[in-house]
Amino acid sequence: MARIALDLAHSYKRDPQQDADYALLPLKMCFDDGGAYALLGPSGCGKTTMLNLISGLVQPSQGTVLFGGEDVTRKTPQARNIAQVFQFPVIYDTMTVAENLAFPLKNRGVAPDRIKARVGKIAEMLELSGQLNQRAAGLAADAKQKISLGRGLVREDVSAVLFDEPLTVIDPHLKWQLRRKLKQIHQELKLTLIYVTHDQVEALTFAEQVVVMTRGRAVQVGSADALFDRPEHMFVGHFIGSPGMNFLPAALLPAAPAGAVTLGVRPEYVTLARAGEAGALQAQVAMTQDVGTYWLVTARISSGAGEHLVRLRLAPEADPPRQGDAVWLGLVGPRTCWYAKDETLINGVAA
Repeated sequence: MARIALDLAHSYKRDPQQDADYALLPLKMCFDDGGAYALLGPSGCGKTTMLNLISGLVQPSQGTVLFGGEDVTRKTPQARNIAQVFQFPVIYDTMTVAENLAFPLKNRGVAPDRIKARVGKIAEMLELSGQLNQRAAGLAADAKQKISLGRGLVREDVSAVLFDEPLTVIDPHLKWQLRRKLKQIHQELKLTLIYVTHDQVEALTFAEQVVVMTRGRAVQVGSADALFDRPEHMFVGHFIGSPGMNFLPAALLPAAPAGAVTLGVRPEYVTLARAGEAGALQAQVAMTQDVGTYWLVTARISSGAGEHLVRLRLAPEADPPRQGDAVWLGLVGPRTCWYAKDETLINGVAA
């Protein structure tokens, strides 16, 4: 395993002139040895490009890739000692499950007794022990993808294991189990794992550190708690959470710090306030929805700058306001965030 350091940019165009020409804008980033990371963002944000730059499937148009301090920028995936698991299963249908799992080890001349022990351990982790002697051709799609995951995890000497949306073909009810299983495997094997996904639940369940990406930029790297409570960019506030962060013009609130253009507050942290309370604004309830585990209230704030919708979450046992009710919403508190014109977080937080 190795610490992976990126200092690069990449464009699929020959002579990039502007930001829009880059699949991945200039960045510096490190993935620590033994860490579990997720690259999270919408389609086209650059996450798969970053993964392929790490693996060596793509060489950066500028900059370097270091593994353990060694420059591997021009080296192949084989020379980098990378294991990669793709969106769709990559297995040999004519082989048994055991033979598929053993194949990467046999190719590297690992001793037969060591292969048997390692295959048994990985099969047990992925709950494939009862299928080791079955041919892969007759297995369901989820079992085939488990084999593909196992082939990536079976080697002990890899620099990193890279996953490119590996649960796409898995039935939704099995995805949660496999995400938890991958997390358990990481904790036991201590491999460096980097996982690409557009699904925030997958990313936040699996990874210790999540890299949130948009438009070729990595806008924040952090834990699930940090991404939720302190989004460093408005995109993170919007993308993380269900529903995402509320955004309002900072000018509506007299408590806004200098330089603030936008207020951001999670629906979980909006409160029903008393009339005229500091940090609160008057609103009219547009909709109340019973989501089961909470009430979701959507309210409309009218001002000289137009109308703005604000969502708040209330406990299931609460007595929520109804459509048409006039309410005051508490928007400023310890978890309120303020954003500058470039959509990045201002350090000041209202009390």
